[in-house]
Amino acid sequence: MNWIWNAPRRTLALIFVACAAMMAFGMYLQHVVGLEPCPMCIVQRYCLIAVGVFALLGSLKPSTAGWWKSFGGLALLFSAFGAFTAARQSWLQWNPPEFATCGRDFYGMIENYPISRSLPMIFRGSGDCTAIDWTFLGLSIANWSFLAFTAFSIVLLLALFKAKR
Repeated sequence: MNWIWNAPRRTLALIFVACAAMMAFGMYLQHVVGLEPCPMCIVQRYCLIAVGVFALLGSLKPSTAGWWKSFGGLALLFSAFGAFTAARQSWLQWNPPEFATCGRDFYGMIENYPISRSLPMIFRGSGDCTAIDWTFLGLSIANWSFLAFTAFSIVLLLALFKAKR
């Protein structure tokens, strides 16, 4: 573990690789397996992309510590927000509301709304946030997302804290 903590840019590069792998797996689940992302899943994807981009940017410039600390801090911010969103979705999955769902189906949007209103709705996701469509080791996608965002947050906090010393 010392080789990670002593090289924060390497840590950021590993976080970027993990984010890219998670996005690739999410695209596989959507386009190959056929799972529809819900609005909270879309927010988590945006957070994952932001964490990955900021981690990549922080890992690129070797000369200044301020560079990687700034982008590491932004990655930490989006990682924490992603963990919050995933925790909220996990809570909804464990305690589903009686009537509310958090998305409309794709064809219902196209049939009932003009294209100018349908396009933004499409990018919000169309799945049900309370549905558990896929599990691995007994945990849903939202649970795994929470664990990943939490791990990113902890690693980033430790790297930034160690850099202050």
